[in-house]
Amino acid sequence: MSDTIYIKSKSEIEIMREAAKIAAGARSMGRQAVRDGLTTRQIDKAVHEYIVKSGAKPSCLGYAGFPAATCVSVNEQVIHGIPGRRVVRNGDIVSVDLCATYKGFVGDCAGTYPCGEVSEEAQKLITVTRAAFFEALHFARVGYRIADIGGAVQDYVEQNGFSVVRDFVGHGIGRSMHEAPEVPNYRPERARHNPRLVKGMTICIEPMVCAGDWHVEILDDDWTVVTQDGSLAAHYENTILITDGEPEILTMADDI
Repeated sequence: MSDTIYIKSKSEIEIMREAAKIAAGARSMGRQAVRDGLTTRQIDKAVHEYIVKSGAKPSCLGYAGFPAATCVSVNEQVIHGIPGRRVVRNGDIVSVDLCATYKGFVGDCAGTYPCGEVSEEAQKLITVTRAAFFEALHFARVGYRIADIGGAVQDYVEQNGFSVVRDFVGHGIGRSMHEAPEVPNYRPERARHNPRLVKGMTICIEPMVCAGDWHVEILDDDWTVVTQDGSLAAHYENTILITDGEPEILTMADDI
């Protein structure tokens, strides 16, 4: 990924709004498909069909060889779960992460959802992960730095007794799914992680939170990221636009 941060023009932002709206709608379809007895492949199918019917392309499909339109991660799976035969059951928590490409621009979002009744810890994890995004949003303004966003996520998550993943981060977005800058969920030390935010930047803030320790590992499929200690994990993400005032959440439609 290049270190160049691309500032979007008004016309590019309008297209990104459309791409993000489609991505948000697809996330909603994925959320509705999280039901007892359905497979992760069926969740992916619902998302894939929505994106295509909306006139966009599923950006994840084929990305670096990824075999599906959606990353569907269950329980201890943090991110990049490959949809397949796994059946979702009541008590599971399911993360749905996806991107949609429309007229050359990408919208990206994710959320973790309960299947039926879940444990108190699982529900708290989902709630804290989503809330951490909104804590970070206070700092997604002109003049603040990327480190302010990561610090806000880290502080809120740790104050609630959970931990943030260090090995994977948020990112810029536009014509590519992943652009500069990287957007960690913790206070970074390296200067490349700490540019100032300026109007016209589009970034993805995506807390990835573990109920236990933050260390993760990648399974033999070379994609699925799981917690090393087997604890539950949750993920929440939106594409946002830095403006000269309040940040604009481009993928907010149909969120809960």
